[in-house]
Amino acid sequence: MVWRMPSDVGGYVLAGGKSSRMGQDKALLPLQGKPLVLHAVVKLRRVCMDVHILSSKAELDAYAPLVRDLHPGSGPLGGIEAALMHSQHDWNLFMPVDMPFLPSSFLDRWVRMAVVRERRGQRISMFTVFGVPQPTLCLLHKDVLPFVSAALKEGRLKLYSVLEEAGRELALRQRVLLGIAFANMPWDENARVGEAIEGDVKGEAWWMLTEAQRAAQALWFSNVNTPEEFAEAERFAGALDT
Repeated sequence: MVWRMPSDVGGYVLAGGKSSRMGQDKALLPLQGKPLVLHAVVKLRRVCMDVHILSSKAELDAYAPLVRDLHPGSGPLGGIEAALMHSQHDWNLFMPVDMPFLPSSFLDRWVRMAVVRERRGQRISMFTVFGVPQPTLCLLHKDVLPFVSAALKEGRLKLYSVLEEAGRELALRQRVLLGIAFANMPWDENARVGEAIEGDVKGEAWWMLTEAQRAAQALWFSNVNTPEEFAEAERFAGALDT
């Protein structure tokens, strides 16, 4: 039996938003006795070598070290630039603070697949869920940094557009198909959910999906933005793995 170690990947929680729809800082809202930010940090620590929070809110420093934007007010793109400049890792996983139901086992498998596919030319990995791109949950190689910085200088702040542009250019440079450099994977009710463990691996329970997690698959990519959505999240607390 062997222990599965975290991947050589940096982990960053996107927590710099204003939470205007929630009416209060949702990062600190307790779900099953733990603030949302802690749920995100715990998940990332399981799969990443080191974890930071992208925010300037001093109160979040109690959960993981902060990385502050170099260009405040630039939305997720500004946080991603700061992270890629800060990180000591080639690959970095970005996760919104308000996505508590995405299983740690899913993140683990996804990260390991992306790192392996780097040799083929992959530099960006994300999902389009029920036809809607979800770029704030993404795996980015440091090769993406120049495109992010250039977009910020030009005032282009739409994250998906910037990632798509970076993917096209990186595909051309590496002479690979766009779908290889920029893996934008579709996800819907027919998506197949694989297990995180293969072979003789010893570890904690979170390495396997539970029946409660499978039943809550429709919520995996859901953001908790409003009081109503938070109340709904509390109903499915049994699907949390943190």
